[in-house]
Amino acid sequence: MDKDSEMNTLNTICKEAKKKDKITGKNLTELYETFGQRFINAFQALKEGRVKKYVFKPSSKVVWIVVGKERDYLLMPEAEFCSCDDFYFRVLDKEVHLCYHLIAQKIANVLKWYDSIEERDELYDSLMNEWKKPTP
Repeated sequence: MDKDSEMNTLNTICKEAKKKDKITGKNLTELYETFGQRFINAFQALKEGRVKKYVFKPSSKVVWIVVGKERDYLLMPEAEFCSCDDFYFRVLDKEVHLCYHLIAQKIANVLKWYDSIEERDELYDSLMNEWKKPTP
């Protein structure tokens, strides 16, 4: 499936879920048919509460993190970027179009299925440095 088809499916389902304030069985099936194992991993992250939205005060800067198997992954949803290896090796090589962290974040954002964490602006730089560290 091409990138536009994947994004259209995900965006359509997210709009529908937002309107209904829930995701239906039909939506889950369609997401699985579109993304396969990536959706299973995304749904697992959602169920386990591993999607985090950090809001820094007073600047209101927002940083999305998905707690992954190896470490915390930094996401930039507007740029469709994730700091995971899958993004670097499969997304950039155009093998797939989204890693599971980005799929999970998009669904989490629409349905408010994330932990919201407030931090002071003074911690922004040190947390970003931690999140940007390469995988050991």
